Amino acid sequence: MSVTVRVPAKVNVQLGVGAARPDGFHDLANAFLAVGLYDEVTVTPADELRVTCSGPDADKVPLDRTNLAARAALALAERRGIEPSVHIHIAKDIPVAGGMAGGSADCAGALVACDALWGTDASRAELLDICAELGSDVPFSLVGGAALGTGRGEKLTPLEVGGTFHWVFAMAGRGLSTPAVFREFDRLTEGHDIPAPEADPSLLAALSKGDAEALAAALTNDLQPAALSLYPELAATLETGRGAGALGVLVSGSGPTTAFLCPDADTAAKVAQTLRDSDTCRTTRTAAGPVPGATVL
Repeated sequence: MSVTVRVPAKVNVQLGVGAARPDGFHDLANAFLAVGLYDEVTVTPADELRVTCSGPDADKVPLDRTNLAARAALALAERRGIEPSVHIHIAKDIPVAGGMAGGSADCAGALVACDALWGTDASRAELLDICAELGSDVPFSLVGGAALGTGRGEKLTPLEVGGTFHWVFAMAGRGLSTPAVFREFDRLTEGHDIPAPEADPSLLAALSKGDAEALAAALTNDLQPAALSLYPELAATLETGRGAGALGVLVSGSGPTTAFLCPDADTAAKVAQTLRDSDTCRTTRTAAGPVPGATVL
């Protein structure tokens, strides 16, 4: 017997970042949109906890107990007083270390899959509680759709979306560490008065109406200057995509994946091709959103 769960990537259409808190985290106003790039997490009974991975950049995924999917299995097993005797296989399609919450998606997927495999019957609230313990982006990977994340991103409020948004994602030639990007944000903003982050009403209205042009005008990412400081070549990728017809461009989350909002699927295909031909990125993917969160197949 095995259980497979499909989990989506995310793009942050707004990432407002506050000053560093005493616990080292930052308060966020994080507008998440789940998009149709997926990892699939399959769990199967085994003699001991084991993680394997296949797909693009699978060699960059840790296979020990530091893997977020393994930590999800351990957390649920500990709560239920059972042994985490399970083989977790991750079929990757979400970029690794790309700012699209691939690791968080695998974590949520493994949690839902283990709950189903073991028959632990955890409530939605308990699953979300475990997700929040494991990482700031993990709760959203569980719920999907669109949501505003506050606190460090783990406190979610669902957002209404009135249509489908078409995206191109350009994968960079190397990764960026999320902690390193936040450290660079702290360095760049040192001595500055950083206001508490709040959701942008114009962005929420654009989502609700399904208005791609209005959403493009409202896209913001307070981590983008830090990502560009650490990876200056991303600026050329952003400009290439804008020149090819994207309505709005931004670094996705902590990067280094860059995101391009397009008016329709045909334009997205053209932007993706132009980016691939430009040698300013490793490869591109197109996807639309919102899509559901972790789903048992």
